[in-house]
Formats: sequence, C-alpha cells, structure tokens
Amino acid sequence: MVDPLPEKQSSPGDTSTALRVVGLMSGTSHDAVDAAACELRLADDTLTLTPLGHLSVPYPPSLRSELVAALPPARTTLETVCRLDTEIGQAFADVAARSVAELCGGRADLVVSHGQTVFHWAPDGGGVLGTLQIGEAAWIAEATGLPVVSGLRTRDVAAGGQGAPLVGLFDALWLAGRPGSPVALNLGGIANVTVLPSTPPVVERVPPVVEPVQTHTFDTGPACALLDATTRHVTNGRLTFDADGGLAARGQVLPDLLARLLDEPYYARPAPKSTGKELFHLDYLLARLGPTPPTPEDLLTTLVALTARTVADAVRHTATEVVTSGGGTRNPVLMAALRAELPGVTVRTSDELGVPSQAKEALAFAVLGWHTWYGLPGVLPGATGARRPSVLGSVTPGAGGRFPPGRAAAVGQPGRLEVLRPA
Repeated sequence: MVDPLPEKQSSPGDTSTALRVVGLMSGTSHDAVDAAACELRLADDTLTLTPLGHLSVPYPPSLRSELVAALPPARTTLETVCRLDTEIGQAFADVAARSVAELCGGRADLVVSHGQTVFHWAPDGGGVLGTLQIGEAAWIAEATGLPVVSGLRTRDVAAGGQGAPLVGLFDALWLAGRPGSPVALNLGGIANVTVLPSTPPVVERVPPVVEPVQTHTFDTGPACALLDATTRHVTNGRLTFDADGGLAARGQVLPDLLARLLDEPYYARPAPKSTGKELFHLDYLLARLGPTPPTPEDLLTTLVALTARTVADAVRHTATEVVTSGGGTRNPVLMAALRAELPGVTVRTSDELGVPSQAKEALAFAVLGWHTWYGLPGVLPGATGARRPSVLGSVTPGAGGRFPPGRAAAVGQPGRLEVLRPA
C-alpha cells in the first residue's frame, strides 16, 4: 500500500544541505516491511523533517510462514537462519528500491534498515546479553546503490544498554517543548514508551541553573503480539488479527485471568527494560488459561485490558499526554480501554501531530540514520541503561564506495525535531 504525502514547504533559514533518507522497519508483528522517506535538514539546533511518503509491503506468505515457524520458542537451524537472512534482505531491498523510485523521485542519499528481529536475548534479571536482527544489508546496497546503515541495536547492547526501544531520541526531539509531561507510546507487537520529563526545575543557586532530568524509554509488555497470536489460534488461522477489535468488542474482561496475567514479574521490573516474543508468545498465554478455556471474545477482551493496564501503570503517575502510534492504534477497543485507564490524560495519535502512526518507527530509524551519517550518538544519555550514548549501526558502502562523512562534516547535535506540515 503506497501513501505518498502532499508536497511540503521547507523552513526558512536552512543552513545545511538536505539529506534524503529512506527508513525501513519490520516490527514484532513480522508481517510487512514498512518504509518511510523524508528529507532531513539541520538549521541551528532544529532538525527539520519533511515527510515524502510511506508504504507498507507484506512479506510473501511463504516467507512469513517460514519466519514465524523459526521464531521462539521454536527450534531452528543455521541453514534456516541463513535462508531467512538472505530472503528478508532481498525483501527489504525490493522495498527500498521501490521507495527510492516512488517516494523520492528516484534520488536518495541513504537507506536505514532496522531489519527483522528474530531474537532478543534478555534473560530474567534485566540485562540484555545480545540481540539479533536479520535481513542482510548488502542486498539493499546492491539494489539501490546507496550506503545502508543497519544493525543499530547491537551497538547499544555492546555499551551495556537494552538495545530497545531505540525511538527515544526521535520522541525526545519531536515532543520537546510540549506542555506537561508527554509520553510517546508505540503499540506494535510489544508496547513501548518514551517518558519525557516535564519542564526541568530551576535550582536556586547563584546564578540559577537548570537541573538536568532524564528521558526514559522501555517496553511495557505485550500489545499486538498476544492479540494477534490469539486471534490466529481461536480462528484456526482464518484471521491473522482482530480487525477493528471486532471480537474483543463482544467480550468481557475475566478478572481472575487478568490477575494471573498481571502477576508476570516483568511488569514490576524497573526501567530501563525490554522484552519480546521470547517471553510473550502463544504458549505463554495458553499455560495461564486455567482448566476452563474462555470464549474467544472474552480472551481477547482480557488481553486488551492487559495491554491497557500495563501501559497505564507505567505512565499514569507522570503522563499528561500520551501520543500513540503503531498498529494497535487501529484497534478502537484497545484505544478506548487505554483512555479509560488514564482518566484526565489526553490520548491522541501521532497523526494529529503530523507523523503518520503507521510510518513513525520507519521515520524514527531514518532520523537515527541521519545521526549516524554525521557521526552523532543515536541514544539519549541513560535512556536505555547504556554506559554512554553511542553512534549506532554498521555502514554498508554504496556504489563507488560512497560512505557517510561522519564527524568530518562538523554537524552539531540537534536539540529539537520539527515535522513539517502540508502547505
């Protein structure tokens, strides 16, 4: 599905050449490759993002089936991993080439590929020991002729961080200056939040100083991961997700089951923290259902309540505004449950602030790639638990050895992100 956006106008006073970037993303729902194209230009301390459009291309059914069959808790082989790495890389390459042609008018400077997460090694206890995203970037560079930034999560893990979520920098720059304490929420397979502090307090010293405060990013727990897996299970594969929350809208919350699900130790762990389908998968859920299976409708309604409660518990004491994105925003039952859990808090979609909810993660990775292009850290201090903010990713050179300039370009760290609106 292609969704080109209207032409935008650049801000006056631009002081650097615009970089045209394609961001590629496939999340924990592992159903499609999402691409978003944009132009990024730094003026003073403001990074201006001009969206050029986005598209979403489903994985071929056979590839998706093989990918799902290889994911935890299933066993797999190195042959399968090699084949998936190649075929997913080729799928990303096709989407990248199409994005350059259809969204960028045939001209782009950089591709940033998140790849497909297949394992996030986060044992009980909090620390992340490793993370694996596949989809070989060389296929993308070969198909487009452009340099490719990939493997962004592993550098943060190597520095002692969680490696996820990585959208915190985008969120902090984008929502900087909004009143109160805004929270960015992504409802993908796993729900994650970026919790921004309110206006920093001024400490009474001579001269007065602004006390630094920290932005936190972390996974709150399952969102669409359990909902989608359960929908496939209760419909015997006839449905892959609960469209518009149609099944959940007909059920009721089962308090005893919800209490058992909320007893998961992950929810009580302090941030920063991250999780994935290594923990929250169908067998995990089935083991907690008890002797009397619930109706499909009641089960899905209870899972909606689980996501809404765990998100709300993570932010209810700080949030004055929650800006949502991701596939879960298309589930009106989930959105209603979230609003009910957060009375007095404005819950809106990122679309209302100029960022298409289905393209936000791909745009965020484009922004991270811009930082890597100029040799700038892509992680906020302390946000992921890393010892230091790192320049993220590995670079696969483009045609003729084209490579990012890095710090030689002497570009400064942005202080805010402005997303341009339609003219």
